[in-house]
Amino acid sequence: MSVAGEFVASGRAVLIKAGSFTLFTLRLARVAPALVLRRPGLVVEQVFNTGALSLVIIMMSGLFVGMVLALQGYDLLQRFGSTDALGSATGLALLEELGPVITALLFAGRAGTALTSEIGLMNATDQLSAMEMMAVDPVRRVCAPRFVGGVIAMPLLAAIFSMIGMFGAQLVGVTLKGVDAGQFWSQMRGSVDLKDVDQGIIKSLVFGLACSAIAVYEGYHAVPTAEGVGRATTRTVVTSSVAILILDYMLTAVLL
Repeated sequence: MSVAGEFVASGRAVLIKAGSFTLFTLRLARVAPALVLRRPGLVVEQVFNTGALSLVIIMMSGLFVGMVLALQGYDLLQRFGSTDALGSATGLALLEELGPVITALLFAGRAGTALTSEIGLMNATDQLSAMEMMAVDPVRRVCAPRFVGGVIAMPLLAAIFSMIGMFGAQLVGVTLKGVDAGQFWSQMRGSVDLKDVDQGIIKSLVFGLACSAIAVYEGYHAVPTAEGVGRATTRTVVTSSVAILILDYMLTAVLL
């Protein structure tokens, strides 16, 4: 096959997969509201699995990201004699950008891979086929609760990441670098408004939708072998990471 033919075949495969993913996501969105109302226990369980079990890595990462951000920010602001603005810089960076983006990347690496491998193994062991034989829709019973749980957990994790990051920034800026604590927090309160918080919430919700949908899609459509599940897990991380960065640029351009 020529290079042009391979290019056309690859493009066709990408379009087919994009269409399949879109239809699958629409199916999830259609069954999700009824699931939340009828089986809230399933959703709460998945919020725990995707959210609470990710707290340790989210909190540790948030703490050290905030500390590094304070070190870099202090060094930069010191050159302009504006170290009192450290609180503003760290608060805006965490709420608008670093909090949602890094949380989503960590979510894709921890919770997303867990969702994909779990659903993929259920497919490999014919559990999904058994549900279909018993007239139970596996998308409604297996995929939808995990999708909704991920969407709910993402903004909560992003908020915790940002709060812990601010504490880490205060720890370095005030305790280590000697910035006045009153100036640090007053500058942050004065510069951060509701629009900045809303931007972080919107980004985390969109990232949660994308990461959760990609994870359950890859798991549901994984080849029912050990190698197939491993490849699906890898695709989840790669696709989610690229999607997060692209969506981050698009949302930033629109919201600003």
